Amino acid sequence: MTSKTLIIAEAGVNHNGDIHMAKRLVDVAAAAGADLVKFQTFSATRLTTRSAAQADYQVQNTGVKESQYEMLARLELSETDHRVLIEHCKNRGIGFFSTGFDIESVDLLVSLGQDFFKIPSGEISNLPYLRHIGRFGKKVILSTGMSTMADIESAISVLENAGTTRSLITVLHCTTEYPAPMHEVNLRAMASIQSAFGVAVGYSDHTVGIEVATAAVALGASVIEKHFTLDKNLPGPDHKASLEPTELKAMVDAIRHIEYALGDGIKRLTPIEVQNRKVVRKSLVAGRIIRSGEIFTSDNLVAKRPGSGISPMSWDDVIGRVAKRDFSADELIEL
Repeated sequence: MTSKTLIIAEAGVNHNGDIHMAKRLVDVAAAAGADLVKFQTFSATRLTTRSAAQADYQVQNTGVKESQYEMLARLELSETDHRVLIEHCKNRGIGFFSTGFDIESVDLLVSLGQDFFKIPSGEISNLPYLRHIGRFGKKVILSTGMSTMADIESAISVLENAGTTRSLITVLHCTTEYPAPMHEVNLRAMASIQSAFGVAVGYSDHTVGIEVATAAVALGASVIEKHFTLDKNLPGPDHKASLEPTELKAMVDAIRHIEYALGDGIKRLTPIEVQNRKVVRKSLVAGRIIRSGEIFTSDNLVAKRPGSGISPMSWDDVIGRVAKRDFSADELIEL
């Protein structure tokens, strides 16, 4: 079996600012078998100006046209909320994780015990933020939506120069749109990133459904991140592009199945194939009655199932040999 994929169930802001809903999201992620449930840690005041406009998808998904600040202010989690969720995750047997969107939020998460970091796509060009995270020298997951290869190279360089070795960095391919259209996924870019930078790679999936996430695992993703919700019809910017509970469970199960199916890459007979080979392959058999002393020829030999006798690959070695006994039609040849 291949190494286990880290599955991050992205609750994000799908709690709608309600700690009780956030706890229910933890329950769903734990029941689905995800490794981590991830939230977002930010202060609307530090994250955006009061006049910054929403993305088109946010307007479409919420049905409300307002500033980013107005939308995000309703979705903040307090320090107390974080402590409640961390404790709830412990009780449910799932890891707590969160993305800090600014330096102060990163420091809050560190103070709460988080020992690795998720850099969201929007911060890949934020030099002071990258440098701050890099100084910790801890594992980093770097999301690359809206990025060029040059952007990725620059971010990795900042992290390395600050003290985080490349071996600690996992880069997630990502298409920043909610939901992301299939024709813009470009999943093979994940392999290009791995080849160009020599880093572990993964995929942050914003498509509808679970196909692309499972395909990413087959292509070598070591981390999968996927948004989920209690109900796609809830108000909020990300619900419509998120999986519902049964879909999240189906994705986790599919990924685990893919891991088993990938195996170790060594071509060998499996135990069940050893049994089936005798049934499905062929052997050399008498095409008609063959008398003792008769010469085996292409006229009196044929290949038929079962495969428990002499392999037809020995055809050239058998032709011209002398039958040591009588054979009835369809009888396995012996030498």
